[in-house]
Amino acid sequence: MKILIQHGRVIDPASGRDEVADVAIAGGRIIAIGKAASDFAPNRTIDASGCVVAPGLIDLAARLREPGHEHARMLESEMAAAVAGVTSLVCPPDTDPVLDEPGLVEMLKMRAEKLHQARVLPLGALTRGLKGEALTELAQLTDAGCVAFSQADTPLVNTQVLQRALQYAATFGYSVWLRPQDAWLGNGVAASGPLATRMGLAGVPVMAETIALHTLFEILRGMQGSGLHVHLCRISSAAGVELVRRAKADGLPVTADVSINSLHLTDHDIGYYDSAARLSPPLRQQRDRDALRAGLADGTLDALVSDHTPVDADAKTLPFAEAEPGATGLELLLPLALKWGEDGAGLMRALEVLTSAPARILGGALGSLQASCGQLVVGGAADVCVFDPQARWQVEPDALRSQGKHTPFTGYELSGRARLTLVAGHMAFERKGAAPGAGR
Repeated sequence: MKILIQHGRVIDPASGRDEVADVAIAGGRIIAIGKAASDFAPNRTIDASGCVVAPGLIDLAARLREPGHEHARMLESEMAAAVAGVTSLVCPPDTDPVLDEPGLVEMLKMRAEKLHQARVLPLGALTRGLKGEALTELAQLTDAGCVAFSQADTPLVNTQVLQRALQYAATFGYSVWLRPQDAWLGNGVAASGPLATRMGLAGVPVMAETIALHTLFEILRGMQGSGLHVHLCRISSAAGVELVRRAKADGLPVTADVSINSLHLTDHDIGYYDSAARLSPPLRQQRDRDALRAGLADGTLDALVSDHTPVDADAKTLPFAEAEPGATGLELLLPLALKWGEDGAGLMRALEVLTSAPARILGGALGSLQASCGQLVVGGAADVCVFDPQARWQVEPDALRSQGKHTPFTGYELSGRARLTLVAGHMAFERKGAAPGAGR
């Protein structure tokens, strides 16, 4: 299908492009940016006046709850939530069963491809069952479609296993994604501090993150020159940001991300034991939030993620300490990134942390997509998000496509909403009747 997107503000952080231009698409690829050839005859012309035409968004942390929840059709609902802007997403391996067998990975990718929506890029389990004891068959999982290996939110307790896992990954050029959290100090339900103490909630101290980072960085210093890339998932503290900054200055091969929750909220948003704010990592103090925002702006933190975790009502409508951690986030990723950009980082950086920066983190794992994923380039795959930056809308759980209806942003009024999404030139999402500036 041939598509012509006209009169939109084309923003591509990878090249620095920011101009009103047309984008011509044919055969699933971008064939022109600026002005299409005179003989180009589109099957459909889209007027993007007042809208931004950007690369499709890449979310590095989105749980789809499959395998494990096929009976509830979770994959269908969460992919429908994602495709309103997101064209590629990475899913952690902490499914049920865990993604530690090639057959499970192949089944997930096959089911996702049949939906013709966003691309699903699975993380394979680093250890069998995420138990931290024996390594999985990394080569077989890579062949099945895993882009990297992770322990999800499960700390790897045995430092020797961690060291050997990193050495093995380095030997074969695999990337390892780790959430820095000490196994013994990270068992609380809220960030340690005056608020948690007053509320009687078990705390998670900042050192639960920094001890894990120190350990990891010491191992990496002993492996310099190995070519290993480690991605740090969901940094949550000011001290963590500073350690990442020093590690990068020392030349350690690390990248890092932060969630939309930690970027905008603090522990005070727990309110009166609001289980929607029961998250992992926990929301920390304002100084931590400010450091995270500054670290994402200056490049210490590379990417912004939704940390989408759909949790059903039965698991959330419990006392705060007993509620399952997690919140829906896929449909909030774009507007919350734009909100952060408006606060000083700028629109270009706000889009960069959702597009070209995540693509760089994935690197060679993208295969044939590496040259074009996360950017608008002639000849590249036509992964495009057209959004109206002025569309104002209120976060109402019942209006969300995800089966996860719980979010600490309920009631927030946000600006920015996807109007349409193309994945390899296929119209994966289109918001009907969405004139520029309209909310829904």
